[in-house]
Amino acid sequence: MNQKKFDLEDRMVKYTCRMIDVVEALPNSRAGNYIAGQLIKSCHSPTFNYGEAQAAESRNDFIHKMGVVLKELKECRTALKIIQIKEMIKPKEKLNQVFEETEELIAIVAKSIATAKKNKNSN
Repeated sequence: MNQKKFDLEDRMVKYTCRMIDVVEALPNSRAGNYIAGQLIKSCHSPTFNYGEAQAAESRNDFIHKMGVVLKELKECRTALKIIQIKEMIKPKEKLNQVFEETEELIAIVAKSIATAKKNKNSN
């Protein structure tokens, strides 16, 4: 039986690539350029910090790095909301899938942090 392997790192890399497409689609305006500048940083950070979390030196280090991943994903979610509300990319429905992926990644990372904290406290 051939089971599909779930790899969060690969999922994060694909997420960052999709977010780069969002950044590239933003208008060349004062607001578009500002959001693009913020978003290009925040959309790479979760992926890079997740890579660091995989090599964490302790459970506390893992929890801290995953906390950074969570913060940056939430920043991406906020930027996507602004882009949708201002209809900076049309039709705004084009962002639905990447917004859903952002929400799913937030849930996965938050659960991972909660599990790590629970395991830390049970030792």
